Amino acid sequence: MILKRLIPFVFITFCGAVQADSKASLEAFVASTKRLKANFTQTVFDRAGRKTQEASGDLFFARPGKFRWVYQKPYAQLIVGDGQKVWIHDEDLEQVTVRKLDQALGDSPAALLAGDNNIDKLFNLKDAGEKEGLEWLEATPKNKEGSFEQVRLGFKDNDLRMMELKDNFGQTTQLRFSNLQRNPSLGASLFRFTPPKGADVIGDR
Repeated sequence: MILKRLIPFVFITFCGAVQADSKASLEAFVASTKRLKANFTQTVFDRAGRKTQEASGDLFFARPGKFRWVYQKPYAQLIVGDGQKVWIHDEDLEQVTVRKLDQALGDSPAALLAGDNNIDKLFNLKDAGEKEGLEWLEATPKNKEGSFEQVRLGFKDNDLRMMELKDNFGQTTQLRFSNLQRNPSLGASLFRFTPPKGADVIGDR
């Protein structure tokens, strides 16, 4: 799921085509990580490889279907998945967009982080070798009508360190994760959202 202005995202069974290293890393990460807290930096590159956008913030997730992406810079934006709906709040525009969770996750990159354990139903998975000291896994959506052509996940020591998302317009969004905390205590209020008074709410409430 991708914020309109910042173009993110913001969330398992394994197919036999994945080779040992990346499969083992993904299996270990999923098996040991039901909840996650981390910082992220997000950089968007155009088709020619030029940097067009940069953002940073915090993320939290609790599988299945609950997540919170907090964009702090350069704009204050928030994405909350409460298990049934996904809320996107743009503070500057005083606008909230809401969608049903299954429609918002679908074959999006968010499904890789906060989805259920049926990822092989949505993606074809393939080992992508080693680069920048990370073991890479390539995930291609089976639904060709989605907004992404390809998602790559980079692991080190069974931790997810990077995601690279290539969309249908040739843009690449790179997410780097730091200060990862596995299975922290996360309050239920993190995954609830109430539109602020005066905000324009768009979508299916």
